[in-house]
Amino acid sequence: MPRLRHERFDCSPGCPVEATLSLIGGKWKGVVLWHLLQGTLRFNEIRRRLPNVTQRMLTNQLRELEAGGFVIRTVYPEVPPKVEYSLTERGRSLEPVLRALKAWGEANVEGIGDTGAREAAE
Repeated sequence: MPRLRHERFDCSPGCPVEATLSLIGGKWKGVVLWHLLQGTLRFNEIRRRLPNVTQRMLTNQLRELEAGGFVIRTVYPEVPPKVEYSLTERGRSLEPVLRALKAWGEANVEGIGDTGAREAAE
C-alpha cells in the first residue's frame, strides 16, 4: 500500500480527499473496482477486461485494494488454483462515487485528446 503523507487526516479540509485518493487512486484501481461492482471475477477475467494492464501491475493493484479492505481474495484449494476477487462492504460503499466518476467522464471526456490541436489552431 502506498505510504500516506499524514498519519492523521484531520489536518485540513482536503486531507480526507488525500486519504481517499491514496487508497483508491492510481491508474487501475478505480477501473478494477468498477468491474467488480458487477460481481465476483477471477484474475484472468479482470485482466481480459483491462487489456492494457500488465499482469504484475494488476497483481499489485489487487493486493493494495485487498490491503485497504476494498477487495476480498478467495483462493480455492484446486489444481490449478482458483482465485476469485469480490468487493467487501467497504468496496461496495464506493459505488456512488464510481457512478459519479462515470457520469462525469461521459459528460466531460469527449474531445479531451484533441485539446492541444484546438489550442494550436486558435
